[in-house]
Amino acid sequence: MADPKGFLTTDREVAKTRPVTERVKDWNEVYVPGSLLPIISKQAGRCMDCGIPFCHNGCPLGNLIPEWNDYAYRGDWREASERLHATNNFPEFTGRLCPAPCESACVLGINQPPVTIKNVEVTIIDKAWDAGDVTPQPPERLSGKTVAVIGSGPAGLAAAQQLTRAGHTVAVYERADRIGGLLRYGIPEFKMEKRHINRRIEQMRAEGTKFRTETEIGRDIDAAKLRKRYDAVVIAAGATTSRDLPVPGRELNGIHFAMEYLPLANKVQEGDLTTSPISAAGKHVVVIGGGDTGADCVGTAHRQGAASVTQLEIMPKPGEERTAGQPWPTFPMLYKVTSAHEEGGERLYSVSTTHFEGDEDGNVQWLHLIEVEFKDGKLEQKPGTERKIPAQLVTLAMGFTGTDQKNGLVEQFGLELDERGNIARDADFATNVPGVFVAGDAGRGQSLIVWAIAEGRSAARGVDRYLAGTSELPAPIRPTDRALMV
Repeated sequence: MADPKGFLTTDREVAKTRPVTERVKDWNEVYVPGSLLPIISKQAGRCMDCGIPFCHNGCPLGNLIPEWNDYAYRGDWREASERLHATNNFPEFTGRLCPAPCESACVLGINQPPVTIKNVEVTIIDKAWDAGDVTPQPPERLSGKTVAVIGSGPAGLAAAQQLTRAGHTVAVYERADRIGGLLRYGIPEFKMEKRHINRRIEQMRAEGTKFRTETEIGRDIDAAKLRKRYDAVVIAAGATTSRDLPVPGRELNGIHFAMEYLPLANKVQEGDLTTSPISAAGKHVVVIGGGDTGADCVGTAHRQGAASVTQLEIMPKPGEERTAGQPWPTFPMLYKVTSAHEEGGERLYSVSTTHFEGDEDGNVQWLHLIEVEFKDGKLEQKPGTERKIPAQLVTLAMGFTGTDQKNGLVEQFGLELDERGNIARDADFATNVPGVFVAGDAGRGQSLIVWAIAEGRSAARGVDRYLAGTSELPAPIRPTDRALMV
C-alpha cells in the first residue's frame, strides 16, 4: 500500500482555485496551474488499500484506484498512468468533470474526509501527457470489418477507440462542426479547456479512427443506408432532448434551453463568433434547474457580465452531511458549492415557476414563482408565497428526457424503445436491429460521464463479439447496472 499511516497523519487537501476576481475575467480553467503537484503524493498516500475497495464499485469503470494511488504516492507516474488507462480511455475528462462517486464510496469516508481520488487521477494523466507517455496504440492487424459510431461524446469516443484498437475500421459521425459532443459544446471552457479533447482526437486519428463532422444520421444520411454501408453501427447520440417548461409566457424572447445558450459561449472561445447571440451581459439572469448544467449556466453568465444571477431549484435544499436514508457507500445528494457558485449569485430552493411576464416587444422581463413543499409524497404550492423576480435572460437546465427522435434516426433504423423512451438493448448492448448497438445516454438515459465511458467500452465488446465471434475487450458494466444510490 501507499503510506500505512497516511490516512491518520495527513488531512484532505484539494486543488486550489484562482481568485474569483481573476477567473471571472477569463475562460481558463478555474484551478491554479500546478497547485496539486506539491500535495498530491501525500494525498494519494491517504489511500488505505482496503481489503474490499468500495471505490471500485462506486465507479462504473472499475478503476484500479488503490493501485494508481500507490504508484502516485511513490512518484512512479508512468506505472500510475498505465493503471489509469487500463480501465479509462479519457481520465483527463473524468478527472475534471466527474462528480466522483468513487470518493463517496471510499472506505476512509465512513468517518473521515475521503481520499481526493479525482485530484490524483487528473494529476496522473496531466503528467503522462507532459511526459509524452500518452501515445497512439494502433492495432497490429486489421479485421476487415467496418463500424460506424453515431455521436462523438464520451460514450461514442470510448466505443470508437476500443473498436479501432481491436482492429476494426471505425468512422465516427458527429452532427456538430467539431468532435466532442456535449464535452465540446455543453461543457464551458472554465470547467475543461478544449485542448484536452483536441489532443485525444489526434491520438485516435493516429490509431486509425476516422471522423465525419457536420453529418447528422437521419437527416444528412439515411440510417438504413448507413446500416448497409457498415458491418456494425453503434448509436451513441446521447439524450439530447431538453426538458421544457410549459407555463404561460414560455414563448417570450429571452427564454432558452441551456443547450441553446452554452454552445454559443463555447463557439466564442473557439473563435467562430466575436460575441454570443445569446448573452447575459448587463441582464438579470435566471437559471431554472439546480444541477451541474445549471451551474455551468451560472458560471457562463458571470463571465458574460450579468447584472445578477439567480438559480432556481424545485427540490428542497440538500443537507451538508449524509442522512440515514443515504448511507455509505451510496452516492449522496448533498449541498454542493461549485466554482460557479463561489463566483456569486443567489440560489433559491423549493420554488416553482408559475409564469413569465414580458414587455410590449415580447421580451421576458419577470419570472413569477411560488414556494412549494412535499405533502404526502406530492409537491404542493404554498398559498401566499407568490412573488416575481427580474428575468431578462432565462435558461432552462432541467435535464433531458431522451434521445432525439425528430431527426428520423430511431424511425429509419426501426429501433424499439423501452418504457422510459430510451433505445432498448440486450445484454450485449444490441438493439432489436441486427448489427446495431447502443451506448451511453441514448440507451441508459441522462447519466454521468463515467457511465458514458463505461457504456462505450462495454458496447465495444458486444460489437467485437458480433463481428469476430469472440472478444478480449473489457466490459465493465451491464446495461442493467445502476449507480450506488438509494
